[in-house]
Amino acid sequence: MSGLLDLLGSPMGKQLISGVASQTGNSTDQTGSVLSMALPILMGAMKKNAASPEGAQGLMSALSGKHDGGILDNLGGLFSGGVDQSVMDDGAGILGHVLGGKQATVENALSQKSGMDAGSVATILKVAAPILLGFLGKQTKEQNVTDSNGIGNLLGSFMGGGDSGNQQQSLIESFLDSDGDGSILDDVASMALGGNKGGLGGLLGGLFGK
Repeated sequence: MSGLLDLLGSPMGKQLISGVASQTGNSTDQTGSVLSMALPILMGAMKKNAASPEGAQGLMSALSGKHDGGILDNLGGLFSGGVDQSVMDDGAGILGHVLGGKQATVENALSQKSGMDAGSVATILKVAAPILLGFLGKQTKEQNVTDSNGIGNLLGSFMGGGDSGNQQQSLIESFLDSDGDGSILDDVASMALGGNKGGLGGLLGGLFGK
């Protein structure tokens, strides 16, 4: 958990927000708000995927290879002059894998909730996805996670654990499984922006000053 606190509470976290904001031309406040809702959804979707042996294995191989955390070592370089197209393409691939057919639903719901246009939201998600995977890769290495149970537990710890963490996870799963009117996002957002102080939501809420 301290790893996530370190990432989001550090200058790196602020750098992520300002870099993504400049990439889309939106304010840091609005960008921070979108990220605070998007990251729990992406994390929840990854946890859901990792519940199957194939999904867990796929995630483990990604985290031990391309997404081992190296991207976090040079965020300044990543954002100077705009994010490289290869990173954006990588992000698009990650989103397609973890969100599947729900990607447009998630983007539209985040757009409605934040007031940001869906195109900008899509860009934010594409940039955030490789960084989130890089963070997970770094945690996997530091905590010596080597199997599907370990990766599931690691993802679960970022959702907060306990009843509130399970509640948040089930909310996110029902959102991803639903036909998608976006209303479930109100509940997810309230958790992300306040709710459980011990989990991902509380950290994000604290970081973005909500």
